Amino acid sequence: TLFVVQLEIKKRKIIKIFIMNKEYINIYNNLINLTRNKKLFNYFTKNDEFSDRLIIFLIHFGFFLKVFKSEVPPKKMQHLYDYVFKQLEISIREIGYGDASINKKMKNYINLFYSIINQIENWDKYDFQKKNAFFSDYLNKSINMDKLTVYFDKYYIFLTNNTFNSFSKGVIKAKF
Repeated sequence: TLFVVQLEIKKRKIIKIFIMNKEYINIYNNLINLTRNKKLFNYFTKNDEFSDRLIIFLIHFGFFLKVFKSEVPPKKMQHLYDYVFKQLEISIREIGYGDASINKKMKNYINLFYSIINQIENWDKYDFQKKNAFFSDYLNKSINMDKLTVYFDKYYIFLTNNTFNSFSKGVIKAKF
């Protein structure tokens, strides 16, 4: 009977993981699609590097959390956060980094993300130059960030005009 109980617990856990994956995969894919926007990278670099792409992804995700944190229960947001960072870890593994290197990189990316969230939290209070400085700091670029700032201002408005469920139901068409 102990085996049956253990099997039932594992079965429930697998079902829970499957449901969680299904629930959050569309959100993750929507954020990935936004991050793959070639125009974004043309704004600030000729090179499409993983680190720049990841920073742009984290910025998209930071805005997403800022907008929907009051609409969605904290536990659900925590599950989304866990799912997204698990997917990022899988992506880093696919690149070919070893376990020790992955742990260090994930720690750095999580710290970077918290720093990004702290900045995004005050986004409404920033003037245009402060917003440009935000992108220059995180992307380590000294070029003009005007187009990137305009893009993320439009993205922020786009998020506020949509619901959390619209992102979780399927792939969205970004019209901004």
